[in-house]
Amino acid sequence: MENTRVRHLEPLSCRRAPTPSALLPSRWGAALMLLAAAYAQPAHGQAPRSPTAGSAASFDDLARQAAAARTADRIDEALRLYRQGVQARPTWDEGWWYLATLYYDKDRWAEGRDAFRRFLDLKPDTGPGWVFRGLCEYQLKEYAPALEHLTKGVGLGLAGNADLLRVASFHVSALQIRAGAFELAAHGLELVSRNEPESPRLAEAIGLMLLRVPTLPGEAPPELKDALQAAGHAGYLQLDKRPGEAQAAFESLVSRFPTVPYAHYAYGVFLLGQDGDAALEQFAREIAVQPGSVYAYIEVAFERLRRGEAGKALAPAETSVTLAPGLFAAHNALGRALVETGAMERGLQELEAAARLAPDSPEMFFALARAYAKAGRKEDADKARATFAELDARRRAKREGLSPE
Repeated sequence: MENTRVRHLEPLSCRRAPTPSALLPSRWGAALMLLAAAYAQPAHGQAPRSPTAGSAASFDDLARQAAAARTADRIDEALRLYRQGVQARPTWDEGWWYLATLYYDKDRWAEGRDAFRRFLDLKPDTGPGWVFRGLCEYQLKEYAPALEHLTKGVGLGLAGNADLLRVASFHVSALQIRAGAFELAAHGLELVSRNEPESPRLAEAIGLMLLRVPTLPGEAPPELKDALQAAGHAGYLQLDKRPGEAQAAFESLVSRFPTVPYAHYAYGVFLLGQDGDAALEQFAREIAVQPGSVYAYIEVAFERLRRGEAGKALAPAETSVTLAPGLFAAHNALGRALVETGAMERGLQELEAAARLAPDSPEMFFALARAYAKAGRKEDADKARATFAELDARRRAKREGLSPE
């Protein structure tokens, strides 16, 4: 399982070095002072506490002892004191934060998860808290909540900490790959690839995405190890915007592993936009390896449509719908091919079916708007355009949350 070591946070930096990993930060940015400053404020919607003078003095002394133990690396003592502190004052958000990160530092994932949950009850808009909760859940193999909470943390923002953003993005992508959402995983892996040197773990994750293997890094079948590393190396170069080196790596991939599913497909997708004929050749080879490779048929159909060869797009599009009737991209390709060849009524039916299958896809409603306009259905075209604009704006906003602040 991917090592998610991120040592407990201090306002300025980590005091001890993290466990070595190419995907993990070695130092926390000064922007995390914002979190420390926030701790001094009452939780949102909560009135300031009004303890008695004696209890306040006693609690303040306990808090000072806990901080002193933590900064002196007396971790067991610090844990004991922070536990006493949050028991005495359950609304002590700073105490919950340090208790949670100390548990995390000790690999006590379940206790860390629960302490981060208590912290987030008090500070629900703290992005790093959601990320660390998600990392604890990842270690506990609670994958659905891990994906939800990591994604939420990134969306809320990470106080300008690019290191933590890369760690979160990697784990979001790993979980998306495990769920079979390979296309969604590409964005997070691109962010990591453009900011981290290549490593075996990162290459494996990219290889899992490109070869469409729905499992986590470290859990792939051993017989795929070499192919995943080769695919991941090519994909890393592609994501890092080094097309010449990437093309040579993809050539090596399909030469060494000509019968591994999706190797030719990955290379074909890379070639799209620069050498369409070569891309079509790779898709044909993929279909020879996997006659049921629906994505290869879809890409052939879209490439033919791009060239204005709608007639040649019909057969692969029809095949893709037969192979995967629940896949919106297949209906999209067939609908567009039918509309372009004059079969307007059936083409619109296919595009409408695609929109029902992918109600959050801006591209789908863009295609539907064009088809409605071509059919003279102005009101429907206007509605589809409005839906496209709304979905596109939503996607852009979400992607901005996955960019360094």
